[in-house]
Amino acid sequence: MASGDAFAFSPTEFSGTVRLFPLPNLVLFPHVMQPLHIFEPRYRELLEAALIDDRMIATATLAPGWEPTYEGRPAVQPFGCLGRVLVHHRLENGSYNVLLSGLKRIRIVRELPPLRSFREAEVQLLDDVYFDADPVAGGDTGSDATRRLHDELRNVFLQRMPHLVKAHEQLEPLLAGEHSLGVLTDIIGYMLDVSLDCKLTLLAEQEVHARARKLLQCLSAALDDASPGSAGTIAFPPRFSVN
Repeated sequence: MASGDAFAFSPTEFSGTVRLFPLPNLVLFPHVMQPLHIFEPRYRELLEAALIDDRMIATATLAPGWEPTYEGRPAVQPFGCLGRVLVHHRLENGSYNVLLSGLKRIRIVRELPPLRSFREAEVQLLDDVYFDADPVAGGDTGSDATRRLHDELRNVFLQRMPHLVKAHEQLEPLLAGEHSLGVLTDIIGYMLDVSLDCKLTLLAEQEVHARARKLLQCLSAALDDASPGSAGTIAFPPRFSVN
């Protein structure tokens, strides 16, 4: 995690159109940072266009079956994440190392005609939603459900991942309740080494209580899976992802 300034965002600074950076196995969430290594010419052009404009890039996950048409415009999942380039470094071979901060969930409304080497899309910004009452929680008020789910996620995380908390002191304010339940679900959902489908489900869910429950289900399913590496965490801070 980083200072709040890294994730500051105002809808008034956003045009509604994004430069689309599709990746096969990465799901970026708001409130997290992702290193990227950008080397394909079309995505180098995308980055350079972002750097002279608003520094914004939207990541999207490629839909299954993308391999035969990767060089073209294979289908992407309908939900993604708007990010801002915080730091970039151009290497001698023309490729870039980039640090991208996740800002907002987005829903892809439509992809725009191919006028550039990279893809562009019209998107809708998605805000976190909290209900005043939580029918799933047996009549709890929204604030009661928020506190209960925050505590449950915190306890599960501390029980299953104590090594991670000890290694990264910046997680303590998050788990202590100094950040919202929405932020907590996004950061834990990003860090956990659960399936791509689980991550996509969490990214698509605007309603925070429902997202927290889905995160607990994803975590439980991963912990019940005996296959190697099914219930760990990704490297934190994360390693570079390549395009």
